[in-house]
Amino acid sequence: MIKSLHIENIAVIEKTDIDFEKGFNVLTGETGAGKSIIIDAINAVLGERTSKDLIRAGCDKAVVSALFCDLSSEAKALLYDNGFDTDDDGNLLITRVLTLGGGSIKINGRPATATVLKEVSKNLINIHGQHDNQKLLNPDNYYIYLDMIAENQDVQQQYYNEFKHFNAVRRELNAQETDEGEKLRRTEILEYQIKELEEADITVGELQDIKRKLTIAENYEKTASALNDAGFCLNGSENTDGAISLVRNAQKYVDSAKNDEFSSFSNRLEEALANLQDISAEIRAFTENDRYRDLDADKLRERLDTLHRLMLKYGNDEQKMLDFLENAREELNKIVCSDKRIEELSTELDASTERLVALGEKLTKTRVKAADSFSRQVSEVLCGLDMPNVIFTINVNKDRYTRHGCDAVEFLISANAGESVKPLHKIASGGELSRIMLSIKSVLADKDDVDTLIFDEIDTGISGRAADKVGLQLQRVADSRQVICVTHLAQIAAYAENHLLIEKSVSNERTYTSVTSLDYESQIREIARIMSGTDITENLYNSAKELLDRSKK
Repeated sequence: MIKSLHIENIAVIEKTDIDFEKGFNVLTGETGAGKSIIIDAINAVLGERTSKDLIRAGCDKAVVSALFCDLSSEAKALLYDNGFDTDDDGNLLITRVLTLGGGSIKINGRPATATVLKEVSKNLINIHGQHDNQKLLNPDNYYIYLDMIAENQDVQQQYYNEFKHFNAVRRELNAQETDEGEKLRRTEILEYQIKELEEADITVGELQDIKRKLTIAENYEKTASALNDAGFCLNGSENTDGAISLVRNAQKYVDSAKNDEFSSFSNRLEEALANLQDISAEIRAFTENDRYRDLDADKLRERLDTLHRLMLKYGNDEQKMLDFLENAREELNKIVCSDKRIEELSTELDASTERLVALGEKLTKTRVKAADSFSRQVSEVLCGLDMPNVIFTINVNKDRYTRHGCDAVEFLISANAGESVKPLHKIASGGELSRIMLSIKSVLADKDDVDTLIFDEIDTGISGRAADKVGLQLQRVADSRQVICVTHLAQIAAYAENHLLIEKSVSNERTYTSVTSLDYESQIREIARIMSGTDITENLYNSAKELLDRSKK
């Protein structure tokens, strides 16, 4: 439950600390005093989206801190799963700082994101406001209440998994069953592309090799003549010594000097001789190689043109063209095999349909069973909320298949004796909606793991005896949960175990809001103020005291 709330610079609240207690807590105050701001602050500390307009005028930041104690095992599990822990006393402190440029969040002193905060705070507080009444006007939400009663999470998950599988199979089948003319057109294109690339017989590195050979082929005669002349210079002829013979002779002359001072000359000449012999051998290898002599420049140019033309269509190098060929083969194979795949998918779709229908029926049965129990329990609570002639029933009808099931759930109500039941979203008044929602929350109170329930103006549209009944029901719910209620009605406020008064004042042309926990005497006076809104007379005081004392019995 929430133990305390610290607020700084939130709207008209400069700074305040609010201590909540177990049981039934009530917030009252004049209109505009700042009751809704307290709820906004709690929403902020739970990770909800906030606006910079929430920051008090003239301030650059706002702070909200909430201390929680006696956490449920589920709340602790969510905390641990997200990498956090309680303090040594088992408490949880959440602090949110709002700034004009962003803000920060800390969970027990450690930084956290808004996403993590929302996950961690799931099981801390459940806030019911007027928007929840709007949910009662939308039948699309009704199945949620039945599922909480049915506790059918396993069936829901099985159904949802099959629903996803069914849609995946159907999408693939639809994609396979494309227009036959389109498939034929695509097949012809792929076959042409595959044939063209296969006949080209492309190999990686071929382009650069052709360019090198073409350079040789285009200059072969000139190159061969020049190399022959170079070979003559190196090797000489029968009547003429070449460079190799001359260097060899030079080495002999140096060696014949037999002078160690010139031994390096001989070594250098020997090295030069080896280089010249290597060059001569390479020149001979080129001029005597038929492979170079037989290179056809025209054929090489033709092959180069072919590769360039294919590169424009299929990729700018050999590997990209080969990749294109492989992809084309795969696509063609899929088309060729599509008839078999269509047959397989059709069979699987039929099987998935059967499984989905069976799981849908199973889910429907859990909801039908829950509807009977739920309607009976809600009716009992409504009778205690001054609606003694109410008839509340639930119909579960077959509907289209969605991710949530195949049921159309309808809440039907007759608030007055003799009237037939009609759809809730068409006839219920604001006061009836508030009491129905309180009834639903009461019935579901033990079905979730949230320790704190906040009711923001649950008293809309009710008064008198009905208001007294609502206050009594809230007190009953507070026997097992912490309940915090914002109200304008004295009958509800009188049931509070902890009555908090929100007051607004003006000082130095600035508005300030304070929150005070009322003692017995102060509570009487606040209830009297709520009852009249004028000066508190002795009779009014006595009436408020009587109301308070009666509510405490």
